Amino acid sequence: MKTRPAVCFALLGAVWVPLVAAGDWPMWGGTVHRNMYSPARNLPDRFDPGRFKSGTEDVDLSTTKNVKWVAKLGTQSYGNTSVAGGKVFVGTNNDFPRDPQHQGDRSILMCFDEKTGAFLWHLVVPKLKSGKVNDWENLGLLSSPLIEGNRLYLVTSRCEVMCLDTEGMANGNDGPFTDEAHYFVKDTGRPPAKVGPHDADIIWVFDMMNELGVFPHNASNSSPLIVGDLVYVCTSNGQDWTHVNIPSPLAPSFIAVNKHTGELAGEDNAGIGPRIFHGQWGSASAAEVNGRWLVFFGGGDGVLYAFDAKPAKGSGAPIEPVLPGPPLNHEEDPELNYLKKVWWFDCNPPEYKMKDGKPIRYPDADGPSEINATPVFYKNRVYVAIGQDPEHGEGVGRLVCVDATKTGDVTGSALIWEYRGIHRSISTVSIDPESGLLFVGDFSGFVHCLDAETGKLYWTHDMKAHMWGSTLVADGKVYVGDEDGDLVVLAAAREKKLLSECNLGAPIYSTPVVANGVIYVGSNTHLYAFHDEAAAAPATDRPPAPTAPTR
Repeated sequence: MKTRPAVCFALLGAVWVPLVAAGDWPMWGGTVHRNMYSPARNLPDRFDPGRFKSGTEDVDLSTTKNVKWVAKLGTQSYGNTSVAGGKVFVGTNNDFPRDPQHQGDRSILMCFDEKTGAFLWHLVVPKLKSGKVNDWENLGLLSSPLIEGNRLYLVTSRCEVMCLDTEGMANGNDGPFTDEAHYFVKDTGRPPAKVGPHDADIIWVFDMMNELGVFPHNASNSSPLIVGDLVYVCTSNGQDWTHVNIPSPLAPSFIAVNKHTGELAGEDNAGIGPRIFHGQWGSASAAEVNGRWLVFFGGGDGVLYAFDAKPAKGSGAPIEPVLPGPPLNHEEDPELNYLKKVWWFDCNPPEYKMKDGKPIRYPDADGPSEINATPVFYKNRVYVAIGQDPEHGEGVGRLVCVDATKTGDVTGSALIWEYRGIHRSISTVSIDPESGLLFVGDFSGFVHCLDAETGKLYWTHDMKAHMWGSTLVADGKVYVGDEDGDLVVLAAAREKKLLSECNLGAPIYSTPVVANGVIYVGSNTHLYAFHDEAAAAPATDRPPAPTAPTR
């Protein structure tokens, strides 16, 4: 593993200055709290996605209802949509190339015009030479980008943290990185690409495999978070193809880099590596608690962590494991900066670990799980569910509500409530502050409605298909999709009411989002912009809070 230099960073105490329009959805979860909620109004509760024009995969808009525009994607699209500055960004694969010089398996970030759906530019990411052990074929770009001003941040399928110009090459090649022609064909054996106005403009790249020695398991897909001048991401460090060995147990699981330069600013001191069950694909949330900013991250060991958002110098003391496991034999380097753990909560109860005096082996259906969902912060509480790689199938789950104000090992003291009626889940919760209701899906295909304050269950809804994405709650409605391609709208109420259901013709692995009165839903093959033009009000749907400080 390479030595990482200490990097100076800005203090996290400046006043927030809004850098996106109030109605935009500039990141996964909309805000740093990651609550899949929008206060938008006048949203439609039913849709007709229409039919294809004869002999094409283009949707005939005359056959649709409440559809503003539809954009063709690839054939596998897991990346969630972000909307800011008049542009719509979404990840996909390259099975529908926009540029004939880029053929074959690539990961793609698409940029569309928010008003018309017209294609503006794309980022082409070549596959890693190491193959599907690190970069699974045809998955496409999985990270949901974060937009701040004219800069976009994402994690590529090559395990890189990357900063782009939101305008692409249309306004020239900006920033210190100027070798896009070689990057777009890296490891392909092809000559340098011809770069034009429809290509991405890379500002900087931080390669986590080369710089940190991490070993991503199958995919890298963390969605970035920004607090102040720092970008926080999961490194995707995990097991190799044997599903037994962790090649880089001492590599960090969670890092921060400087958003202006891409230099490493800090890495976690949780020592998660030796305890990783399988892989790590989560994203973080953030909030100010007791006067300081914390960053919340669900680890590959099934532990929910709260890190101090401000990196601090290493102490030289041993990194103490938070759970029993192999010894680390690792100390905090006094020359490095660390994101220091403030508290941690083991989301796997003892019953999921031991049975009849014997350990339950991962990934047994009645055993422990990691955390793939994003922790959601709401009223000094953090909500998160446990789950596993969908390839492992169904199994026992647990949704927890944890007090965010404590410190240290809070496994035995911070649990406010738990819900074990949920199966394994990779979905993030959505909490409606108007009704006090929480909505969450599980991989088995059930949507659960609970009281966010008490954990009381009100109802469940069977989607009758696996769920990979999350629920979105807005305007008294819950929007959710499933693997069969069904888009369902439910009432956000204590009594279950199905408002509508339609099918998009391809699996929905992403989560609906709303920006400026438009609901964006990506299927594997198309991105739909749903909009009730007759009822929609001017876009003032997202207030500036909750936000993170910036300089």
